[in-house]
Amino acid sequence: MDDTQKAYKIFFSSAEPSGDRLCAKLISALNKSNYNFECTGFGGPNMAQAGCSIILNTTERAAMTYNAFGQVFFFYKAIKRAKTFFSASKPDLVVVCDSPSFNFHIAKAAKNAGIKTFFYVAPQLWAWAEWRIKKLKSLCTSGLAAILPFEPEWFAARGLECKFVGNPLLEDINSDSVIIKNYKNFSISKAHIALMPGSRSAEIKSLWPPMLQIARKLKARHPGIKITVVATNEKIAAQLRSTEIKSLRCEYSIDTVFNTARKVDFTFVASGSATLQVAAAACPMVIMYQSSKFLWNLIGKRIVKTKYLSLVNILSQKELVPEFMPYFDSTAPIANTAESLLKNPDKLNDLSEALAELTKPIIGLSASQNTAEMIIEQLIKSQS
Repeated sequence: MDDTQKAYKIFFSSAEPSGDRLCAKLISALNKSNYNFECTGFGGPNMAQAGCSIILNTTERAAMTYNAFGQVFFFYKAIKRAKTFFSASKPDLVVVCDSPSFNFHIAKAAKNAGIKTFFYVAPQLWAWAEWRIKKLKSLCTSGLAAILPFEPEWFAARGLECKFVGNPLLEDINSDSVIIKNYKNFSISKAHIALMPGSRSAEIKSLWPPMLQIARKLKARHPGIKITVVATNEKIAAQLRSTEIKSLRCEYSIDTVFNTARKVDFTFVASGSATLQVAAAACPMVIMYQSSKFLWNLIGKRIVKTKYLSLVNILSQKELVPEFMPYFDSTAPIANTAESLLKNPDKLNDLSEALAELTKPIIGLSASQNTAEMIIEQLIKSQS
């Protein structure tokens, strides 16, 4: 049979909204090829819309680090369901997307069923768990796609082939649309600020209230400040509106991180991939992440190996933007740092220019298409 006539069966595993969006773009790229695919898996509405048959919606139960303990039973059942599916359906390939704490188990289940696994995106073992490289080498049997340019070298030095495909969140951005902001006539009294509390329920629960507190402090000092909130979807927007401080008179925008960051003067953003979209928009920012003080001191700071924790500062190899990761109690230092920046137009200009320069090399690369080509190559190779 001609390779283009065969229907390749792929199982996708995504455990959170961001992974759901990445897999959806990858599935769309696969479906644009000359090959046929039957896509099934764990995910959410974006994957379903792209043509994937969702057998378990995992994105609604998304959690992060320490907050994940309350989800153990749900994901235990998900792993059991994956084992049953692999045994009955024998897909040609399993693609696991992000969420290594969960997806390592899915990859192990695939390996035990004799099915090869492709990792998209490469787990950030360089930041927090280098000791897991042996396990990754055992489970990653059909390809490793990296979305950060320094990762292939890091993995290669540890005996694992890895390819930089580009960043899927930046692939639709035209370099001509990146404009360095001009703060020449800027005044904090008329600043337009964005709040981006993330997509995971745990992130929103921990970051939305402090972001509101910071916004209230700034607006109390400078009443002319305008505030826009970016929500991943309408459901999250409704959740945020229900707990909003009404005196802030926030405007809401749905899934528009890059476009909103282009329009505003400054952003408060949850740590994660969205920070790269904000950086690509050349928008100065403060990056936030909250954690348990007890668990951070007991475990977190012992396993994290990087000097900086935000992707923007890791890429720049210096603290280009202020990162409060993690912070525990008072939001006053965050508000004061932001206000200090907003009162310094020259600093804002320099920061905008530096962010545009930082992201220029990774903007516009067709990450989804490049990853699709890697997968197709692996599928064809496995059939020969």
